Amino acid sequence: MREPERIIRLKAVLTRTGLSRSTIYRKIAEGTFPAQLKISINGSGWHESEINQWIADPIGWRPIDGTDEVP
Repeated sequence: MREPERIIRLKAVLTRTGLSRSTIYRKIAEGTFPAQLKISINGSGWHESEINQWIADPIGWRPIDGTDEVP
């Protein structure tokens, strides 16, 4: 049986990627880093699998749905 998708918070993303908070949000705006998910009124997180994919290939990573493509 497949394990459910884990959601990780900003502190874990910062630790795992080695990026700063401002760099993460800049990269999200550029479309070169996975966007966060709203998990509550005041909380957000990231799919662990998307962060793992970004860590494995930060330059080649692209959003899965392709809506954030640069023309």
